[in-house]
Amino acid sequence: MTSRSDSPAESARPDKAGARAVPPGQAFFSFGFRPFFLGASLWSALAMAVWIGMLSGAWTVPTALDPVSWHAHEFLFGYLGAVIAGFLMTAIPNWTGRKPIAGWPLAALFGLWLVGRIAIGASAYIGAPLVALADIGFAVVLAAVMTAEIVAGRNWRNLIVIALLAVFIAGNALFHWEAAQGYPAAQGFGLRLGLAATVGLIALIGGRIVPAFTRNWLAKRDKAHLVTPPMQRFDKAALLVLGLSLAVWVIWPIAPVTGVALLVAGALHTVRLARWGGTHTGADPLVWVLHVAYACIPLGAFDEAISIAWPHILGAAPALHLWMAGGIGLMTLAVMTRASLGHTGRPLVADAGTLAIYLCLIGAVIARVLAGAFPVAAGTLHSVSGVLWVAAFGGFALLYGPMLLRPRV
Repeated sequence: MTSRSDSPAESARPDKAGARAVPPGQAFFSFGFRPFFLGASLWSALAMAVWIGMLSGAWTVPTALDPVSWHAHEFLFGYLGAVIAGFLMTAIPNWTGRKPIAGWPLAALFGLWLVGRIAIGASAYIGAPLVALADIGFAVVLAAVMTAEIVAGRNWRNLIVIALLAVFIAGNALFHWEAAQGYPAAQGFGLRLGLAATVGLIALIGGRIVPAFTRNWLAKRDKAHLVTPPMQRFDKAALLVLGLSLAVWVIWPIAPVTGVALLVAGALHTVRLARWGGTHTGADPLVWVLHVAYACIPLGAFDEAISIAWPHILGAAPALHLWMAGGIGLMTLAVMTRASLGHTGRPLVADAGTLAIYLCLIGAVIARVLAGAFPVAAGTLHSVSGVLWVAAFGGFALLYGPMLLRPRV
């Protein structure tokens, strides 16, 4: 390991761990980002295609969840669970200097994630306790393994990441409980708790990697001074306010005090983002896409506050999709592309295909938000958003799948 950093996609070359070559047949399970990033992208595209068919009445899924809850769960806890696994299993060896988890243990963990997807999809034929165990078991094992790695590496500062992962798992457990009780889980406490934990993770980790990658890129152009170093007092205050506002939102999602708290948090994180010099990165899609993705965090907070104050003008759905499709979807796609390039030995350069999948996903987010704001055109905009989403993540699988399956160049 060449260095220890909180920027896993750039500062380390994990396939060199142990200074040994990886045989072609073993490359896929040689590092966590390989199976989980490919699996996540394929599932995201497939689940969206299935969702489009469910909306049109073309088919049904044998799940005990109502269609909207299935759709929400499989993005937030299904797709995102895999991305979190791929990211942590790539980042933590870099943070701690320890060898990555590979081979059969990695394959077994990936298999647990697949079992969860099958169990949710066929939950109409399986008891709720077994479904919850199959789905949540993957994240619990992941958290236990990652905690052990952080403790063994004495990397105490990143235990906060595990704490947020624990909140994410608790949200999933509550989602299952609410669904078993017959509640609309897509509008429940569990979904909000899981989403709040995820927004917190993006604000925390994004607050490290976005300015770091931006500074690295601008340094080559003698403009590194345009980036304010992260995690100063202002950043910590902004994270604290965001955490408190999200906690209030989870408990009282439509209270006036929640709207005020979210407005303050959105303003602070708008300023935080402006301090990272993103307006100077237009020439590199790998960099500016990170800024666009992070911008969805304050934008989602603003929209949520507006929906609380004037629900007849703007419902909660556009704000949730700014966080889920924009903040989570675009940030994870940006991290997956960058990490896949860097960790397979390729130059950190976005080709035309990579730019295309970024633009497709941005278009999907815009269309979905507009669908909530303009109900008359909602049907068409939902379809456009879904097709662009499938193009983005299906495009990632086509472009990056071969490099994830093959040894490092």
